[in-house]
Amino acid sequence: MAQSIKTDACLNITTLDAKDIRWPTSLGAHGSDAMHTDPDYSCVYVTINTAEGTYGNGLTFTLGRGTDIVLLAVKAMKCHVENRTTASIYGNFASFWRDLTSESQLRWIGPEKGVTHLAVAAIINALWDLWGKIRGVPVWKLLTDMEPEELVSVIDFRYISDVLTPEEAINILKTSQHNRQTRIDELIAKGYPAYTTQVGWLGYSDDQIRTLCRKYLGAGFTAFKIKVGQNVDNDIKRCKLVREEIGWTNKLMVDANQIWDVNEAVEWMQHLKEFQLLWIEEPTSPDDVLGHKKIADALREHGIGVATGEMCCNRVMFKQFLQAGALDFCQIDSARIGGVNEILAVYLMAKKFNVKVCPHAGGVGLCEMVQHLQLWDYTSVSCTMADRLIEFVDQQHEQFVQPAVINDAARYVAPALPGYSTELKAEAIAMFEYPNGTEWKRMFADGTFQEKDY
Repeated sequence: MAQSIKTDACLNITTLDAKDIRWPTSLGAHGSDAMHTDPDYSCVYVTINTAEGTYGNGLTFTLGRGTDIVLLAVKAMKCHVENRTTASIYGNFASFWRDLTSESQLRWIGPEKGVTHLAVAAIINALWDLWGKIRGVPVWKLLTDMEPEELVSVIDFRYISDVLTPEEAINILKTSQHNRQTRIDELIAKGYPAYTTQVGWLGYSDDQIRTLCRKYLGAGFTAFKIKVGQNVDNDIKRCKLVREEIGWTNKLMVDANQIWDVNEAVEWMQHLKEFQLLWIEEPTSPDDVLGHKKIADALREHGIGVATGEMCCNRVMFKQFLQAGALDFCQIDSARIGGVNEILAVYLMAKKFNVKVCPHAGGVGLCEMVQHLQLWDYTSVSCTMADRLIEFVDQQHEQFVQPAVINDAARYVAPALPGYSTELKAEAIAMFEYPNGTEWKRMFADGTFQEKDY
């Protein structure tokens, strides 16, 4: 029997601290795509402190300018967390989550979407990190060890109960308990398969792409993703280049980052179908359910799936994508919707609709977090790794106390330490907190960045 909520230590939350942390990745075109041409990988970083000394860290991913806006939203919500006990939160986590996302005044500027929901994710992720530390286990194991009724109790089913009820969710989890320990042992022994996007940022030169393809082939990777969408002739050239390097037995995916209209996406992909692509990711607006369905229907005869979800704003949108058959690969993002609680609902709905979940992880801390969620999916929900992969981007991991680790078989190593793997090193904060970190002061002083423009 898993440890129940009632046996958790009851800690007193004293403060919620939040910081704006940014890395100048635009200088090397790292993270560049058709829509986001000059991203500076950033995050709002939350620390929840308790009187007893235990703390939790969480974050939400951003791209530079605008991080300060998310920071203000977090600060506007901190009153809901400070001066509470952990027992009062975890004892009725779904209710707490609903209170946070339905706060009557803040909700008007973002009802479970946009800036306010990014802020919610940072806070909720910190609370899960804290919960893992209280129970002394990594979050993937915390989720795995929960009895079905306990896990389902953290989910707010409002707006999705027409598709998934708590009783159905409990039944999914109970049915998936068979041979669970075998799957846990396998994860610990072998890890979970990854694919890399590091080879294909749109701002990279052909020589960089070739060099990186060879590097990651040598590291054991068999699945690769590149960015497309600005120029069709260049996309054809780059797909051909990557196929020359990785061959035709390895998987290749492409990502348009929402740049196309619906008909444009279908037409554009006709030019790329010869490269035997596993999926086209975010071909159009992330809000356009029926547009994605039209694209998916058109590309199915070519064996190309549609992947989306990294900018899907809440569980309701995911519900509609799944209902409509508008996606073949569901891409949850650990910081886009409202943190772990809401993401669990998406996994369970994807299971019901028999859609594969392949998490987005191109950003600060995303690899660290989504590995926990996907490991839980394998132990407790889908119970399979068939055609499922976790994205891996080889950036900023050195900034974390417990970084994501990829083994020599290109698999995520299951985290062993308590928490959500979200704690930044003190020196990383000192260097990259915006605008007064030592690296930002240096870059403003030497003209690398103009403070008035940033």
